[in-house]
Amino acid sequence: MLPAVLKLCCGITYPHSRSMAGLQRTAIAVIGAGTPAELQRTGQAGLSCWWPRGMSSPWKPAGSETCQRGERRMSLKEEEVTLVEQGQEALKKALAILEDKKGWKTEISEENGVIVYSKVLPGAKKVFRLEAELEASPEKLHDILFVKVEEMNVWNPNIRRIKILRRINAETMVTHEVSAETAGNLIGQRDFLSIRHCSQVDSRIYLAGTATHLDSLPPQSGFVRAEDGPTCIILQATDSDTGRSRLTWLLNMDVKGWLPKSIVNQALPRAQVDFTRHLRQRLAEASAPRWVHQRSGNTGLGDVGCFGAADRIGAAT
Repeated sequence: MLPAVLKLCCGITYPHSRSMAGLQRTAIAVIGAGTPAELQRTGQAGLSCWWPRGMSSPWKPAGSETCQRGERRMSLKEEEVTLVEQGQEALKKALAILEDKKGWKTEISEENGVIVYSKVLPGAKKVFRLEAELEASPEKLHDILFVKVEEMNVWNPNIRRIKILRRINAETMVTHEVSAETAGNLIGQRDFLSIRHCSQVDSRIYLAGTATHLDSLPPQSGFVRAEDGPTCIILQATDSDTGRSRLTWLLNMDVKGWLPKSIVNQALPRAQVDFTRHLRQRLAEASAPRWVHQRSGNTGLGDVGCFGAADRIGAAT
């Protein structure tokens, strides 16, 4: 009975409604559509699209948009927590491999003191451990390998580019790396999507990494998406000289593709030796007198920052 009466009133007042504006027309339109009970029963949820701006629709719970934004923020926060946990877990697993002293065999021994060992893990996966001493403090190496990770392609010709996609916090970030097309590269060009996590315990700095996944960056056309991890670099000052560091690097990589294991196991330790050679060259350039930089054209290789700068710290595999 009530709906019929309301609709009849709506018809009687129609001539006057043409002179009404704003909320008056809206109110009559609502009456003509039916009562709130009818709207709920018939499911006419679309009315909120024309409800006047600035007013809460009676059929849309107040604060629902705020709730949705809060849910998105919560989802983003949960994702970041997951990424941090991935980095921490990678460090734990990498250290467990390094601390197990059984099964390591010498692969390469260089005259400059660089030694690469190998070990076969359960499942027939081979990992490599490089040991070397470098003319730099752990903090300086951290700056080059972590803080300035996007500049690594400047001094390492085997890297085409590294881009920081997300900085989660002071110790964790997500990077996308593309290897360079260089002569003699047995593995070929690859790209990597990785979590890079940094941690410092006493005098040691740990740089851990592992492969991750982002919906926003699926495998790229033209590249084979390889996977790192768990991997780790340990930086520690030598006992004899605080200006020198011992570098221990666990390389644990699945290059994917259809390459024979024999080729991969030959290329990976050699890549570690090449990386260390380029790193030494970078350190030598950084410590050379300023006039040497000016003559050679290598500018911008001055002093590096200290470990712990929250706005510049990152992590690298």
